[in-house]
Amino acid sequence: MDRGTERGTPPGRGAGDDVVLEHTATGRVPLAVVLIDRDGLVSHWSRGARRLFGATKEEAIGQTAVDLLPVSGALPDDEETSPYGGFAAYDGLGPDLESSLDGGLSYPAAGRARLTVPEHDRVDVLWWAYPLVGPGQERLLVLAADAGGLRQDRSEADRAFERIAPGFALHTDFPGADELARRLPEILPSMSVDESARIVAQVLELGYPVLEFSQNERVPVTPDWGIARRAERKARRERAAVAVSEGLPVPQEDEGEDLEYAAVRERLEFLNEVSGCIGTSLDLAQTIIEVSKAVVPKFTDVAGTYLREQVVAGEGFPDGVPDTTTMWHRVALEHTDEPGRWDDVVPVGEAMPFPAHTPFFQCMTTGEPVLVPRISEQMGHMIASQFEKRDIRPLITGRSMLVVPLKARTVVLGFMILLRHPERVEFNDMDRVTGAELAARAGLVLDNARMYTYQESVAETLQDSMLPHIPPRMAGCDIATRYLPGTLLGRVGGDWFDSVKLPGARTALVVGDVMGHGLNSAAMMGQLRTAVQTMAAMDLPPAQLLRNLDDLAQRLGDSYLATCLYVVYDPIASELHLANAGHIPPVIVRAVDGRSELLDLPTGAPIGVGGVPFEAVRVRVEPGDRLVMCTDGLVEVRGEDIGVGLAALSESAAHPAASMDDACDTIIRTLNTRGGRKDDVALLMARLNGIEPDDVAEWRLTLDPMEAGRARAVVREQLHEWGLAKLADNAALLAGELVTNAVRHSRGRRAELRLVRGDTLLCEVDDDDPTLPSLLSVGPDDEFGRGLHLVGALAREWGASRTTTGKTVWFELTLPRR
Repeated sequence: MDRGTERGTPPGRGAGDDVVLEHTATGRVPLAVVLIDRDGLVSHWSRGARRLFGATKEEAIGQTAVDLLPVSGALPDDEETSPYGGFAAYDGLGPDLESSLDGGLSYPAAGRARLTVPEHDRVDVLWWAYPLVGPGQERLLVLAADAGGLRQDRSEADRAFERIAPGFALHTDFPGADELARRLPEILPSMSVDESARIVAQVLELGYPVLEFSQNERVPVTPDWGIARRAERKARRERAAVAVSEGLPVPQEDEGEDLEYAAVRERLEFLNEVSGCIGTSLDLAQTIIEVSKAVVPKFTDVAGTYLREQVVAGEGFPDGVPDTTTMWHRVALEHTDEPGRWDDVVPVGEAMPFPAHTPFFQCMTTGEPVLVPRISEQMGHMIASQFEKRDIRPLITGRSMLVVPLKARTVVLGFMILLRHPERVEFNDMDRVTGAELAARAGLVLDNARMYTYQESVAETLQDSMLPHIPPRMAGCDIATRYLPGTLLGRVGGDWFDSVKLPGARTALVVGDVMGHGLNSAAMMGQLRTAVQTMAAMDLPPAQLLRNLDDLAQRLGDSYLATCLYVVYDPIASELHLANAGHIPPVIVRAVDGRSELLDLPTGAPIGVGGVPFEAVRVRVEPGDRLVMCTDGLVEVRGEDIGVGLAALSESAAHPAASMDDACDTIIRTLNTRGGRKDDVALLMARLNGIEPDDVAEWRLTLDPMEAGRARAVVREQLHEWGLAKLADNAALLAGELVTNAVRHSRGRRAELRLVRGDTLLCEVDDDDPTLPSLLSVGPDDEFGRGLHLVGALAREWGASRTTTGKTVWFELTLPRR
């Protein structure tokens, strides 16, 4: 015989509704649910408890539990031999239940009891008691059922089973165990998700409530929304039929219960609807709008949402309890009044504190809803007093108000002010519970959006800190850059660009892409970028630089893979020196005819593969040519060949533009609208202006102390020829100091002096000694060591770097305004 039957439960089942015991042989009996707090007082009394014990919810809540469960006298003699006799030895509550009610037991108990209930005579009750622990006020959960309802008549019960007793079992002992565990919250009263989960976990750990039939059969208690309602309606019809047959008045149905049932179901459906409307986006602003629109007009006529300043700013989690100085930002206002009525008085975006005597302050400090059935004129005046030069009283006086907190992890993030029109039914206690549940769900959604916004802000700050701030003009070239974060969660990535000043008025241009996303990729990008800068300052050839970078990546870890394109632009020689490590090729736009082309480079393997040689090529360029370098996130679209994106890049790069920034924006606009981009993007564009031969002057020097004087003379002469006589004295003095250092410290036989006229005046001295000069601490009587101090004091900028043949020491002077 099939002993257990489970029924489906409609979504939105609410606590406090009927729960039943169901068995094919025994029928269906409502289950009473009672919660008792730490003071021994009833905090929840279900409709099943009212039917079983006779007291209404209003009479039971707040009363001592023992007083509501009266103890009866001894069992009648004729029932001692009943099929239940072996389990009716308890007189009244039974010692275990009494101990549980008194807080004397720390383990679950179950049993049978006889209660004397007004209008019901003596009731044979099955009960389960669960002691509860945790932060809530609930101390005991009691489930009870009328044992008499489990039999249709005595003889059938005798044949069906030998005994009926309440007990406990692991819920996994039954088929559909997961379904039982999911439906267990339906037994509980309406409470927050956290509280419900805490109690459910304890019930499952202590033992699932079951009925024991015969010696070996156990049936789980099965919650069901509709069974008790159907049984109740059937009983009403039967009572009405008996009354008609006996000529008695037909008993009236309790319409209040139907109304209560409908109200609960309506609110549960509303909460389900709201849950489906909010949280569709991790964007904080969008989430705020969703929360406000979800409650108007179905639940309220006006909904104002306020958030703490830190939440709006996307900063860390706010600490501490709010006080009268806490600033609250009005982030949304939804209403059904005529358009514009609220806008001037309570504009969105306004920030304000709330005084301690207001219901808003009470809500934000206690974290509990505050219900004001009707806003009196006195309260309206009190609320309006904080709105300077604006009279808000006509908007709020006479309305019903509910203030609900928006909480996450016990911290109040904000609150919602809900108002109903005076002609609408005012908020009640059920609305308070509904509003609290709504706010709890909205608070979690807002906190998720807040955390995402905060983490995104942190990631973007990290990304920005790792990307260089490249000057728009370098020697012989103009540079413009763009960076776009990825569209995936965790938008930080490993794309980067850079430029490095090199000796000989040259510039190194770099674009790289670390494979993957997230903080690990960004951290690796920072390491590789630093390494490239260091090796570029050593003036390593492009192929050698990539070789060294590959070795470094392998030492850092097996998972370090990246692509990199390294270009050295020599504006004097009008030449590009390029090497590629698995990166997409650059585009060159010719100034002569506006034609664009992808440069054909040896692709090379990505950085981190190891053991693969890199090749470098040289490409001639002309003044005005533009070089476009980017990462694959700009040209790659899922499901599309990358060649299509490269062709679009080449075409968009050739579009005429008024400036470098406009040219970059055109490329981004053209390629970013193709759809499907998820990766981050780095774009670097350089206009190769070149340096005319007439703007460069070079001299070869011997390592003779007399060459310092010659250097000063040729520098003065050249600057007068260029019309830079104002710089002649300082430039000659500093050039003489650099040549003196080269003559004194170089072990070789030669030195070179170079002047380059561009946006600044650049002076370089090359020699074949790789030892870099350094500033020394100089005393008043020291004869040497003052030269570099002089250079540092008079030059706009100066530095030194190694070259393949020695070193270069240089300084720059700012050109005078014309």
